Amino acid sequence: MTFKGAKLALFLGPELLVILRDDKVDIPFPGHWDLPGGGREAGESPAECALRETAEEVGLHLSEADLGYGRCYPRPDGDSWFFAAHIAVRRVDEVQLGDEGQRWALMSPQAYCAHPLGIPQFKQRLRDYLEPQDALR
Repeated sequence: MTFKGAKLALFLGPELLVILRDDKVDIPFPGHWDLPGGGREAGESPAECALRETAEEVGLHLSEADLGYGRCYPRPDGDSWFFAAHIAVRRVDEVQLGDEGQRWALMSPQAYCAHPLGIPQFKQRLRDYLEPQDALR
């Protein structure tokens, strides 16, 4: 089965870039903190999808080489990909909110995972990424 979409845990220094979703009843998780990413456009690879969505949503243009982690999450309605990238905190000056979302913020990954308005499946995917790293410390 082809993939449906991709998300990116984007770290600027130690902080995670998050987007407060619009508060509209016709979207999933309105008013929740989200990660950059979204639905696939025709012919895109999972990485291309995550990178395009990140550029559209927060104005940061990254390359596939910036993606240090990727994992496929199989789903009956189409696979979903989760990526992680770490970039320099100085790039925060390049962040510009696109036409979706109320605002963006930087949040520690621990705060995101504990936040009542974090999206549950993305909190778990972030934990999946972070836990092996924590074991190495």
